[in-house]
Amino acid sequence: MGGWGSGRSSGSKDTTSDYRRLDVRQWQRGGYLAPGRVVTWQWTRNGEKVGEIGVRAESDRVILSYRHCSMGSKNWERLEYPVAIDWTPCHYGGRRAWFRCPGQGCGRRVAILYIGKYALCRHCRQLAYECQREPPHYRALNRAQAIRMKLGGSGSMVDPYPWKPKGMHWRTYHRYKRKSAAIEGRLWALEAAMLHLDLG
Repeated sequence: MGGWGSGRSSGSKDTTSDYRRLDVRQWQRGGYLAPGRVVTWQWTRNGEKVGEIGVRAESDRVILSYRHCSMGSKNWERLEYPVAIDWTPCHYGGRRAWFRCPGQGCGRRVAILYIGKYALCRHCRQLAYECQREPPHYRALNRAQAIRMKLGGSGSMVDPYPWKPKGMHWRTYHRYKRKSAAIEGRLWALEAAMLHLDLG
């Protein structure tokens, strides 16, 4: 795969959307973290494969393997290295997987790693979130979905609001619910304003 995470020209701040990502939540849902599992993770654009990475799961870590070619170079380099996996209990039962960033001196527990020459966290790559460029209604939607998913919901705005997760204090749950109500109220107001503008 050529130029993974090569970013943009100097003077322009890279964002998380400028890099291909590895999301441990997707891998956990897909069962890719089970020891002994070997998969090839692919990225596609318009139905065509634009990159792939080999993943081999072991006990509490995954082994990543792929080829890297820096921008402006024709030389491909084969890389293979481990990334540790941490597990934490969920309030609503089960457990959640996290990557441990393999960056030198880092080791942060993160859900997403960004692929350049190596898979590193947002902090090591000094990336801004793409949401800083998003329209307000997208930011509101993302925040509302994040709270619903934190409570064990699907994140869909048409589903009923999630019930209190087992083990969560009612005070905490009501705080999330009040925050959700404020964000979702703003979201629907923004959507209504957009609809009014679209209809003229």
